Amino acid sequence: MARILSFRGALLLWTVGLQAVTAQYYKIGTREEILESARTLAYDLMLYYDGNKTGMIPGILPGPPDDGKGDYYWWEGGAMMGTYIDYWHYTGDDSYNHVVTEGMLHQTGPGNNFQPPNYTASLGNDDQGFWGMSAMLAAEVKFPDPPEDKPQWLALAQAVFNTQAASDRHDETCKRGTSGFTGLRWQIPPVNVGYDYKNTIANGCFFNLGARLARYTDNSTYAKYAADTFQWLWDVEYIDHETWSVFDGGHVKENCTDINKAQFSYNVAILLQGSAYMYNYTNGEPLWQMRVERLLNSTLRDFFPNNTAYEVACEGRQGACSTDMLSFKGYVHRWLAGVTQVAPFTKDVILPVLRHSAQAAVNQCTGGPSGRKCGFYWSSNQYIDTSVDGTTGAGEAMNVLAAVSSLLVSEASPPTTNETGGTSKGDYGAGSSFTSFTEELRPIGPGDRAGAAIVTFLILAGAVGMFGWMSWDVGG
Repeated sequence: MARILSFRGALLLWTVGLQAVTAQYYKIGTREEILESARTLAYDLMLYYDGNKTGMIPGILPGPPDDGKGDYYWWEGGAMMGTYIDYWHYTGDDSYNHVVTEGMLHQTGPGNNFQPPNYTASLGNDDQGFWGMSAMLAAEVKFPDPPEDKPQWLALAQAVFNTQAASDRHDETCKRGTSGFTGLRWQIPPVNVGYDYKNTIANGCFFNLGARLARYTDNSTYAKYAADTFQWLWDVEYIDHETWSVFDGGHVKENCTDINKAQFSYNVAILLQGSAYMYNYTNGEPLWQMRVERLLNSTLRDFFPNNTAYEVACEGRQGACSTDMLSFKGYVHRWLAGVTQVAPFTKDVILPVLRHSAQAAVNQCTGGPSGRKCGFYWSSNQYIDTSVDGTTGAGEAMNVLAAVSSLLVSEASPPTTNETGGTSKGDYGAGSSFTSFTEELRPIGPGDRAGAAIVTFLILAGAVGMFGWMSWDVGG
């Protein structure tokens, strides 16, 4: 009898588990199902955004935390805008285009370079970079242009790049190699906590943006900055020379030798996407193909166990992921999808993984009164309520929207250039208050822009063991 009860109990548990997986709201088996699921996911994500309501601030999610206004730092609004741009590009649904345009333009700041004074106290190069990459994406996919009297997408991306290439963002600390590039600091204002830290994501955003501007404009100056940035990351050994794992950063007082070996999925993925753009720009140069291959292998090995997105730094312990980290999976899905368009030799490896991961993502979207709220722990095939793990919702929703809409990448047009249909107007001197850099850039034609940051040291135990990492307003 005990054996029979044990069998029945096991059968009941298996049946309940199966129902939890098969009864989910979202289906992605066909193109029509993907479109319908993405449409609903886009609607539900917008419920976390109040920037389109009377009296609220366009472009940002509720926050910043230090002001007690919500859980989100300024940068994540820019990341969300990019997610909706990709959503429009893949699905054709323009329901949220006006929200994106309004939000992006509202946050450009007085210099039209995404440096709004209200967020100076938590402004990092990575934060500014995320907004710049969303503007770059808008130019690449021909997102509807802003009114003529407003700054244009390409000019906004160029303005971000120009301000980050300026001499006041660079110094002689952590110098490696012969290029003269010494890496961007994490924070922009010297008074901010974290100004003494040079990290991968700040330099990854700069590298990524430079690679994409090089491809879009066919301007070699952008390409040189991108190549030098990647080489510095390699020389300073933020990229492991054996495994190609990508680490987080180091402090200038230690000459960046005290490498924080925490690994975050968006660090390696942003370098992978930028390398794919450089591969495309250089017409398949073997060096960049090798870098794409090695970084892709590292990304899938470290962050897609069982072909499902997994944030190794924090996911092994419930509640350990910061609000920022809860949004990383979506960027990785989006960037990997983009890699297949500019480095097509990666398609057969990447697309099956993205599909499997997206299926795992929707399997656990069974929460809340609607029965379709999404959580963070995709590998479990089970929704874990936000009251249990302390998450807030927008990051998780953004992740799944990105994963589902990216499934349509093979049907979408590749990113344009000013020679292949790009129409966004550029300004090679945008955002610049200096001349040395802009003088190197030839003019580009018509086809051409939160409270003090807190650094907290935590110790995490997870699948990769125990290590120190920094939880911050990462640009994530």
